[in-house]
Amino acid sequence: MFLKGIKDKFKQKSGRKFIKEALGKPEPLTNRNKGISSLGCIVDLDKFQNADVFYQFLDEFSLRPNAVKIIGYKSYYDKNSPYATPIFSDKDLGWNGTIENSYALEFLSREYDLLINYYNEDNLLPNLMSVQTKARIKVGFKDVGQEFNDLILDTPITDFITFKSELKKYLEVFKEI
Repeated sequence: MFLKGIKDKFKQKSGRKFIKEALGKPEPLTNRNKGISSLGCIVDLDKFQNADVFYQFLDEFSLRPNAVKIIGYKSYYDKNSPYATPIFSDKDLGWNGTIENSYALEFLSREYDLLINYYNEDNLLPNLMSVQTKARIKVGFKDVGQEFNDLILDTPITDFITFKSELKKYLEVFKEI
């Protein structure tokens, strides 16, 4: 038990080091054109349980049915409990910033035009996912940190309707939709 705690501390330290190094490197260029054709969402399910509302972006942005990918973060989850959304948690942290979860690896294997970081606490695992996700535009909340997002919205995490309308407004200004 004691050794497991030390191991977890070192994993967290190596994860924070990975984030620091990744943020120091220039952002890799994506081959994607202007416009939104694929959308990724990293959602904190401890704070916002209804992840299915992100499928409303299909109609808002006129996307294909499989264009929206959602992955949820929970600080702890029971692997035997069914969840409608693919989940990753703190226990999926590996060495050197790796995430040892098949859902997370599948999410990270894709490129997105827009990544929505729908979490408002500076937490290691969602930040790792955000840094490792290949996306042209990253959107999130002001409480997380400016280095993780290109567009920062100051709305409450529980008010999805305002978040959606503000996001649409800014994407129209940027001529993305």
